[in-house]
Amino acid sequence: MYKTLLSLLIIMLLTVQHTIPCTSVIISGEHTPDGRPLMWKHRDTQTFDNKLVYIDGENYNAIALVNSSDVDFEKIWMGYNSAGFTIMNTLSYNIEGESDNNGSFMKKALMECATVDEFEQFIENSEHPRKVSSNFGVIDAQGGAAYFETGENSYTRFDADDKSIAPHGYIVRTNYSFDGEPNEGAGYIRFETAEKKFYRAAAEGNLSLPFLLEEMMTSLENPLSGVKAKEDLLPANKDNFFYFQDCINRFTSTSSMVVQGVNEGESPLLTTIWSRVGFPLSSVAIPVWLTSDGKLPEVVTAEDDKNAEICNLALKLKETMIPSERGSTKYYINSTKVYNAEGTGITQLLEPLNKEIYDKAMNELNMWRGGEPPQDDVKNLYNWLDKRVRATYKKHFGLDLTDKK
Repeated sequence: MYKTLLSLLIIMLLTVQHTIPCTSVIISGEHTPDGRPLMWKHRDTQTFDNKLVYIDGENYNAIALVNSSDVDFEKIWMGYNSAGFTIMNTLSYNIEGESDNNGSFMKKALMECATVDEFEQFIENSEHPRKVSSNFGVIDAQGGAAYFETGENSYTRFDADDKSIAPHGYIVRTNYSFDGEPNEGAGYIRFETAEKKFYRAAAEGNLSLPFLLEEMMTSLENPLSGVKAKEDLLPANKDNFFYFQDCINRFTSTSSMVVQGVNEGESPLLTTIWSRVGFPLSSVAIPVWLTSDGKLPEVVTAEDDKNAEICNLALKLKETMIPSERGSTKYYINSTKVYNAEGTGITQLLEPLNKEIYDKAMNELNMWRGGEPPQDDVKNLYNWLDKRVRATYKKHFGLDLTDKK
């Protein structure tokens, strides 16, 4: 009996340790202020080093998020292609199946699919068992937006423009599937946090890109404990550690990305990824587009198995917010290093840069509407981004981004 209980305890501990949670949403263009669909994924993983890469495919080219050690880009964790098809996932713990192929499954779909309907056909034609257990979120350039709760041998489709499923035009998913085993899985508290915030945003007509960039990417609250670090500001010199493992931002958060799709008739190449690569509370949202030369801002990408510069810096500043990783201490964050009454928290100091980037990028993007992003304009904007990001981190934190891993 003792050995049996001990074995069960070890299994439970290993399961908790290796749980990889994510929080996500898809929003139908029918419910956004500008009519363009939105997709957000807040990625959690034990692999902290990641970057954006350009993938030259046989059917479509793509931009995707990968682990820095994945030099052949065999697995992607969010991305979009030149047809405007975008894909992400959250691991589901209450549907049948393994998770070995989640990333490679998305890579293959990104290289082959152009629409949400084509992705459904891709699922149906895939080999069984698939070795996936995910809530796959997809949007396309024709206005499609849906989740596919997908296991080894079955799947269920949920469309964001189906009023019986998404009456307010959005669908939230964390780490359980609605068509899976009831009360199993993970991410129920994070789901409640996101659902409350999106419900209010929908009521205010604010299911918008700025809402995702400014509110969801940097969320640090828990509806059960009542913690709201962004609102309950304390003096900068007062340490305030609290357990944040059930917040959207948590110790294992490694990136936060929003994809804004296009309106009907617009070029799919206007699809935009806004990426906080690295620990989101100490990173910045950088926009990228697909161009024929495959160029990306230097701070979000890197060659071979090197890490993105912005990811390195974000991880360095994470150490200030979470100064100890002994045992469970890594699950406690010092909120005053993130937000404080004097406005000197790390996330607060980066807010002006985020706004400056957003304003400049949106001015450029609005001029490109009706055509495609001019390659020279994109290159110039990327050069400006690299300089501004590096200068800001140097000014506020004395850190040099050019020191790559």
